[in-house]
Amino acid sequence: MKFNTKTIHGGQEHDPAYGAVMPPIYQTSTYAQNTPGGHKGYEYSRTHNPTRHALEKAFASIENGTHGLAFGSGLAAIDAVMKLLKPGDEVISTNDLYGGTYRLFTKIFEDFGIKFHFIGMENSKNITQYINANTKLVWVETPTNPMLNIIDIKGIAQITKAHKLLLAVDNTFATPYLQRPLDLGADIVMHSATKYMGGHSDVVMGALVVKDNAIAERLYFIQNASGAVCGPQDSFLVLRGIKTLHVRMQRHCENGKAVAQFLASHPKVEQVYWPGFESHPNHHIAKQQMDDFGGMLSFTSKGNDYDAAIKIVEKLKIFTLAESLGGVESLSGHPASMTHASIPKEEREKTGVVDSLIRLSVGIEDIDDLLADLKQAIG
Repeated sequence: MKFNTKTIHGGQEHDPAYGAVMPPIYQTSTYAQNTPGGHKGYEYSRTHNPTRHALEKAFASIENGTHGLAFGSGLAAIDAVMKLLKPGDEVISTNDLYGGTYRLFTKIFEDFGIKFHFIGMENSKNITQYINANTKLVWVETPTNPMLNIIDIKGIAQITKAHKLLLAVDNTFATPYLQRPLDLGADIVMHSATKYMGGHSDVVMGALVVKDNAIAERLYFIQNASGAVCGPQDSFLVLRGIKTLHVRMQRHCENGKAVAQFLASHPKVEQVYWPGFESHPNHHIAKQQMDDFGGMLSFTSKGNDYDAAIKIVEKLKIFTLAESLGGVESLSGHPASMTHASIPKEEREKTGVVDSLIRLSVGIEDIDDLLADLKQAIG
């Protein structure tokens, strides 16, 4: 079954009760038993829910995994991965990553005795100098948020496998439409399903996908024991969103390319960060591991001026100034004061997240309207 078909049918079956094509919303907390422990596969909805189960099978299918897990948010999914570790363990993480992930690592798990190394991974060999007997996990975002850095998943995986380390990849920006990390050697794929998976800015959710039974068993235990699961209504919404992922991503990519080219040719734009440019660092790797370059990009205006950046995002009309990304509508953001505000300024700027940086999530509107909006806002 090819990807475009998987988004609609992958891991799915018609509801056995009445043949419903879409899995029903099982809005229930508990299930009748004919004898203690005698049930039809479901006993309590924190542990299992038919609607969530259908979604988790869909997650696994489109990522070419065998096990999917759905959580109440992307950070809840990351939290579950971190709970595979114990005090004294060390994690090597990319240094350009979502601010909420950085906050979770440094403000929560560092206090539990886990040590984090935040490094540039554009050269995959950079991780080797940080590997020691305590290293247990390598955490990768690619493309990174918000600098769109490209990391060689296959190259990192060769190193992690040689040292028997877990490799987790945040695939939120790319989605499995563009990139499938498990096929490239990753052990765990994470998504903020709030973004492209749901696609309509109407739900908050996280996802993990694996294809190793032992890892899956540990994560299922953590999911149930910690209880950060999503509800059936949210599961239904994301399952519905996945069914149009392929057609939405096609338009996101088309519009993203047009916006990137427009900005690159604009006299008032200093720098555009988009992996589709041949000049973009590791563009050749993006071509190898991605099927297209996505709808996310960042740029700075000339002069690297904070006030100019704020004026631009305030003047945009179709690009809504808002947190999040990956919806059908175009969004703009100022990472330094929004998504990455939890990262100290000095650390932000080391990775390029300067005060003049603007991040765009290019939606699926008419491209002429999007370009006109940018033109009037930039001036």
